[in-house]
Amino acid sequence: MTTVIHGSGVTVTQLAGHIGAEIGGVNLAGPVSDAAIHDIRQALLKWKVVFFRGQNIDHAAQVAFTGRFGEVTYAHPHEDEPIDGFPQLLPIDRSRYEKRNGLRRSSYESRWHTDVTAVVNPPAGSILRAVNVPSFGGDTQWTNLVAAYEGLSAPLRALADTLRAEHRFAARYRLPAGSKLAQRFADNPLVSIHPVVRVHPETGERALFVNPGFTSHILDVSQAESDKLLELFFEQITRPAYTVRFHWNNGDIAFWDNRATAHLAPQDLDHLDVERVLYRTTITGDVPVGVDGFRSQSVEGEAFGTAVPTALKEAKAAIAAAQV
Repeated sequence: MTTVIHGSGVTVTQLAGHIGAEIGGVNLAGPVSDAAIHDIRQALLKWKVVFFRGQNIDHAAQVAFTGRFGEVTYAHPHEDEPIDGFPQLLPIDRSRYEKRNGLRRSSYESRWHTDVTAVVNPPAGSILRAVNVPSFGGDTQWTNLVAAYEGLSAPLRALADTLRAEHRFAARYRLPAGSKLAQRFADNPLVSIHPVVRVHPETGERALFVNPGFTSHILDVSQAESDKLLELFFEQITRPAYTVRFHWNNGDIAFWDNRATAHLAPQDLDHLDVERVLYRTTITGDVPVGVDGFRSQSVEGEAFGTAVPTALKEAKAAIAAAQV
């Protein structure tokens, strides 16, 4: 491991070959200097995901820290019961999820995915804080989409540069008919067209911007060709060489660049009765741009930002009217 010490006092320790670094020398519960924020941002851009150990901060501090890097979004386009006083926080809590949706899952997407790419402006970054995690298992993995793109052969990179793909919520996932979650998805459909290769707005790097969780198909090719291309791209972005694996302890924080990564929720806890509670905040993102200048387009749904999504407001109003 290589550790770099910055003038702000922030230390950055590399964790894997292509992705991941641990940040030290900073206490997120106290005042964080502008210089430290700058150094954290630079580490994030280089390593794509950074980790902070033992930062026992509360909801307010998480929202405040997230806000140092950009505008903090509403919790999630489908979160209709946000936390009182903190509508920016998305709980990652299996018991809460099961109670609300009748499904034994920890979050909206448990496969490899980049957060909320079904909207036209996916979050620029995400911050996840562990409050109560098991002492064993429960690891999260991230992959570097820039390294995955660069690992393709030149002809495949050239092809990928020209492609566009549809992203939709719950792509390739069948929800039980009549479930509460299926109804929420139906009430607020989210579909966007993104370039298969996204140019990072800050670094200029090219990232293979597809993921198994939300990418449904590639445009302007046959279904068979789309299936084969996506199989190849999905295999590429999930190659172990491009990943880092993180074991959580209470108080730990992960901060990832959502424009250049995908991640995988824990795969080893579904059969166990263990409590695991984390809270996520996200940063408002820009509209992705492809190599040829193509800007992502919305097919259904609205851009994702600080406001409560219109569909959620309308659904709540309809329920209230029905109860009168």
